[in-house]
Amino acid sequence: MRFELLMPVLALLLFAGNAQAQTAANDCAETKTQLTRAQTKLNDWPALARYHDANVKVVPPAKNEARVVFMGDSITDSWDDQKYGGFFPGKPYIDRGISGQTTPQMLVRFRADVIALRPKVVVILAGTNDLAGDTGPMTLEAIEDNLVSMAELARANHIRVVLASVLPVFDYPWKKGLEPAPKIVALNAWIKNYASRVGAVYLDFHSAMADDRQGMRSEFTRDGVHPTEAGYRVMAPLAERAIAEALRRP
Repeated sequence: MRFELLMPVLALLLFAGNAQAQTAANDCAETKTQLTRAQTKLNDWPALARYHDANVKVVPPAKNEARVVFMGDSITDSWDDQKYGGFFPGKPYIDRGISGQTTPQMLVRFRADVIALRPKVVVILAGTNDLAGDTGPMTLEAIEDNLVSMAELARANHIRVVLASVLPVFDYPWKKGLEPAPKIVALNAWIKNYASRVGAVYLDFHSAMADDRQGMRSEFTRDGVHPTEAGYRVMAPLAERAIAEALRRP
């Protein structure tokens, strides 16, 4: 074969080799990133480090301060985003949500991220990631047990409890086919009943945000799970009323 005819073939082979090498390098980098994340989670499964430094900076509440801590997952975590107006500006409220968390993780960090901050009220919004199985299979009874444990810890430390309903979800985009809607309805019924029995306040987000399929109304969500700014505008006054009710209680 003449040299000038061989050159395009060699160039094509070189290009293919470089592309394969780049793909392999990208795969290696992604694997390394995943391993790093997995190691981090293994080292700190409940994510106690997330708010450690912030907690150290929290000063004791003023004498008449109605401090509130919001404990939760990504729905609470995202509420602090400035694109949604920040986390109740001007209010003595503290956000302790962590994206992706389940109730057993929250229970482990409850003392550091709630009790140690000495709030008058804790708002607990949790359970949807449990139903999605994000830290393994969870029964409704196990979720309920963890909510009970958090509520009991709060009440033992003279913190009034607001138990929020799980937001409506028709299907989880990252784990389809679990049919969470009826499970959420059942869990919320239990939360409402438990709150009534122990003197906690039930915060009903679900009724205000559910569609006729018991999923979240499209105008309130970007993915069927997480609220948009419009969703948070619905949730905020409901939360404020529940907090005010909790503060009126002995």
